[in-house]
Amino acid sequence: MIDVKVPATTANLGPGFDTLGMGLSFYNEVQVKETASDLEIEIKGEGRTQLPTTKDNLIYQAMKQLFTKVGYKPDGLYIKAINNIPLARGLGSSAAAIVGGLLAANELVEDKLSISELVNLATKIEGHPDNVSPALLGGIVVSNYKNNRVIYEKIAVPELKIVVCIPDYELSTSKSREVLPQQVQFDDAVFNVSHMGLLLTGFLKQDYKIIKEGLKDRLHQPYREKILPGFEKIRTQLESKALGIVLSGSGPTVIALTLEDEEEIGRKMVDFFAEEDVEAKYVVTTPTNQGAQVIMNKK
Repeated sequence: MIDVKVPATTANLGPGFDTLGMGLSFYNEVQVKETASDLEIEIKGEGRTQLPTTKDNLIYQAMKQLFTKVGYKPDGLYIKAINNIPLARGLGSSAAAIVGGLLAANELVEDKLSISELVNLATKIEGHPDNVSPALLGGIVVSNYKNNRVIYEKIAVPELKIVVCIPDYELSTSKSREVLPQQVQFDDAVFNVSHMGLLLTGFLKQDYKIIKEGLKDRLHQPYREKILPGFEKIRTQLESKALGIVLSGSGPTVIALTLEDEEEIGRKMVDFFAEEDVEAKYVVTTPTNQGAQVIMNKK
């Protein structure tokens, strides 16, 4: 049995739209073993009643792509997904499925693909690298996807607390992208370029004052606020208590990066959602510099 552990991820981190992602310290597990025939998929936890247990399952689809690429054909597979990452909340659940499947499949074929090849294959399946890259590598990863090739670089994350507030409704990435404009003001583009530079500098220097300034955004969050009840209030009322309040990916999850008062921030985030008649829960976690890993391989 091969057992793979994959971290949740948060993308964008404010100004890093479609280019920046970070690993978080809570995880999905993918357990796989080759069998004599057929496909059996078992799902525990998040998505247990929603996710397919057929060949349409994303874990299986990712494994199949790797097998095709290396020319391997298993007789059958048993796949067990143990999911702690909520679905369609902006925390990288699909990236975790893809990465978990690829890493398990690569272990089955005795590591025929390098990490770089896995990043590129995962991106091809997902369509963008901002979640799959930190899911595979951990830390903060800057990625660029051009001409079907991912250029990426990992940065170690300094000590932080991440308050993850998860509202009780789903929001697809496609729906969240529909509200974005086709063109943006030049000043807004310059603002984001400068703040992305500040944010990366802050992480590299572990300078929390620079990180705080760098977390600001004008390219996507002002537009997404309109379809995310509670986010504007959380951002404006709690920003002074944290380094920054940002959407996790395309939402609806909101995260606070902070050094202190994490429980108070979490409770107030839940209260602000409640004022908009939205139920929510929060968890306090930390960034992780460890990406997906095989934690067991019993042959």
